[in-house]
Amino acid sequence: MKKVLVMVALVMASVIVYAFNDRDENNQGKKEVTGNGEVIVMDKAMFIKDVFDFEKSKEWNYKGTKPAIIDLYADWCGPCRQTAPIMKELAKEYAGKIVIYKVNVDKQKELAALFNATSIPLFVFIPMKGDPQLFRGAADKATYKKAIDEFLLK
Repeated sequence: MKKVLVMVALVMASVIVYAFNDRDENNQGKKEVTGNGEVIVMDKAMFIKDVFDFEKSKEWNYKGTKPAIIDLYADWCGPCRQTAPIMKELAKEYAGKIVIYKVNVDKQKELAALFNATSIPLFVFIPMKGDPQLFRGAADKATYKKAIDEFLLK
């Protein structure tokens, strides 16, 4: 029942904000390279291509080839600025094992609504099989490592 309610909420949110899709062509798809790992700036088109096409299907079906984390953030958010370097370090440490994306909620309102990002930072942990799990708020590196090891790479 919980999964059904989540999917209904996601569908409703995406329909409501569809008209408010704010695309920033200048900054999307850029990669922030950190050694062997990278944090990838994601927009709606990339999400649909590489993660999940919510316009064609309402049932979650992850398209990626590696587990992923999506970091929903805003430039003005203090806790988001605190976690950004941690995500860069994790991208380097887990290079080749997971993918880390970041989504600016001010520029990608439809993706923010898709995950009901009413507070940020919001992290979406996406395993290869099963439903994504949301992690709200900032945490220390050890907490994220535990989630990666026990949920994404189990």
